Amino acid sequence: MLLLISPDGVEEALECAKAAEHLDIVDVKKPDEGSLGANYPWVIREIRGAVPADKPVSATVGDVPYKPGTVAQAALGAAVSGATYIKVGLYGCTTPDQAIEVMSGVVRAVKDYRPDAFVVASGYADAHRIGCVSPLALPDIARRSGSDAAMLDTAIKDGTRLFDHVSPAACAEFVRLAHEAGLLAALAGSVKAEDLATLTRIGTDIVGVRGAVCEGGDRNSGRIQPRLVAAFRAEMDRHAQEHATTVAAL
Repeated sequence: MLLLISPDGVEEALECAKAAEHLDIVDVKKPDEGSLGANYPWVIREIRGAVPADKPVSATVGDVPYKPGTVAQAALGAAVSGATYIKVGLYGCTTPDQAIEVMSGVVRAVKDYRPDAFVVASGYADAHRIGCVSPLALPDIARRSGSDAAMLDTAIKDGTRLFDHVSPAACAEFVRLAHEAGLLAALAGSVKAEDLATLTRIGTDIVGVRGAVCEGGDRNSGRIQPRLVAAFRAEMDRHAQEHATTVAAL
């Protein structure tokens, strides 16, 4: 399971760089613009320059509307700015066909520029609260659009968490559907260390966190701390080892 950490700017990215050995992907977002709020192109460039070259940089394109051309241009901008993982929050898409149209445009725009870029179709565990596409529709949307991964996060950051909206069993189905489609499955949404056993057991490929590695557990007013990143990775590794031991014993 890969660990994706989301700093909100260059200062926090430098803190991530101090803990680079404990994380796998640095994810650029702007939390005050939403769950998958997009940051500025120059911030993506600065963060790309601030973290080790062997650590891929991910960038969110935003909680996007159903405007395929607009979103395709924004995604290309993120790629040009140095991101190799491009995440699109399908906030304004109310049907799978709309979401496929948006993501198909993103895939073409990004991969025409950089074929090895990694495109992530992101939906929301609390889709019922905002009226967007169902969480379990995401793997098929990602597959049909040519994306590389399907992801779930939470849209409304009000203290509720991934498993408050989508049960572990439903998350396991999400992962299964993604894997059947040849995709990676990413899960986020106020994930905490106590969720790692479940996320490991169901086969999650990428776990995304912010609050869990911020001082005080606060994604907005807390700052990312290298020691908390290291501690979270240690918990990930412990659960991975325990799961491997259990599977080997079966």
